[in-house]
This record gives sequence, structure tokens and C-alpha cells, in this order.
Amino acid sequence: MRYYPIQLDVQGRRCLVVGGGAVGTRKAETLAACGAEVVVVSPEATAELSAWAEAGRIRWHRRAYAPSDLEGVFLAVGATDDEGLNRRLSGDARRRGVLCNIADRPELCDFILPALVQRGDLVITVSTSGKSPALAKRLRRELERRYGEEYALLLRLMGAVRRRLLAERHAPEEHRTLFEALLEGGLLERLREGDLPGADRVLEAVLGPGWKAEALLAETD
Repeated sequence: MRYYPIQLDVQGRRCLVVGGGAVGTRKAETLAACGAEVVVVSPEATAELSAWAEAGRIRWHRRAYAPSDLEGVFLAVGATDDEGLNRRLSGDARRRGVLCNIADRPELCDFILPALVQRGDLVITVSTSGKSPALAKRLRRELERRYGEEYALLLRLMGAVRRRLLAERHAPEEHRTLFEALLEGGLLERLREGDLPGADRVLEAVLGPGWKAEALLAETD
């Protein structure tokens, strides 16, 4: 296995995107959604990037890339169709110890970006180690069909339950048994069917009286 799989925390970290086209827009959007401080460098940009910059969601430098753009950067993404520029960015980033990804050029990357399925806080990634993006895309679609929005609700509930249990000074080692009992009791199935009263019954059977799905979900809003 060539690539070491991790989930990278970019919250509050400066991330550079070089390129303002469709690919750069997708990269900037994902980074911003993860809480990164996104800086886009490109003479031109899509309407989406321009609007995000105007709203303060990202910063856009409307000019060509310069090596100084890497100062203070944690992660850089090259999203241009200029092979020479992509190679310069990759080399500049490596000399500065900045993690770098060049779209569709795994040989220039410190990391590659997997296909992504997200259901709230549930994140499932698929990687073929750069061998077949088409296969990764197909597997992602299969996972999207398999894992619906009920998983996002489930994780919201589980998170709220965990916070309440910790507040009540339950021993963390007891949580695993309780959470397994919730899953085995059919909590996921009740959420899939939109059956909140049924979810309440599962919660109360495992955790005791007074545990209500709607109230728990409200705590996560």
C-alpha cells in the first residue's frame, strides 16, 4: 500500500488553491467546508469563487502564482491546466515542506484525494491509489446508494447521547455496550423509516425513560 490513509484537520489553517476553474472551485469549496482559511490565486475565477470571495468565505488574489504565495501555507492544491505551473508549484511546496496535491498528477503529489461519500459527520472515502479514478467513482456511487441520510441522523443522535452520558458521569468504557445495544435494537432502521416514536422506544429500552429522539436531535441543531 503506497498511501497512508488519514483524515486531515485543516480547521483554521491556510490552504492555497492555484487555479480558478471548475476543479479549483471544487477544491476550494471542500476546504472551506472543512473550516480551512482558503486562498485562491488565479487571474480568472468562476462566478462561484468570485461570489465566495466577495462574501468573505475565501480570499482571491487575481493574479498569477508566485512562490511567495506558499508562505504560511499548510496545504497547497494545484488545479490548473498548465503543466509547467503545476510542476513549479509542486517543487516549490516540497522545498518549503508544504503538503501539495496536483489534480490528476499523482506523481507530483504528496497526497491524493479519494472519492468521497458524506452523510453528515459520516465520511466514507474510496481510493484506488491513483490507478483508476473511474473505479473509485463507481464505488462511490454504490456507497451513496447503500448509505442514506439516515446515517447522518444516527450520528447526530449518537453524539447527543454520548454528550449526555458524559455529563452524567457515566464511565466511557460503558458507552460501547450501550451504543451496540442501540444499533442491535433497530435504531438505524427506525430512522431510515422516519419512525421517531419507534426510535424513542429503542432509546428508552436501552437507556431508560425520558430519552427522546426529537429532543436529542434538537441539541445538535
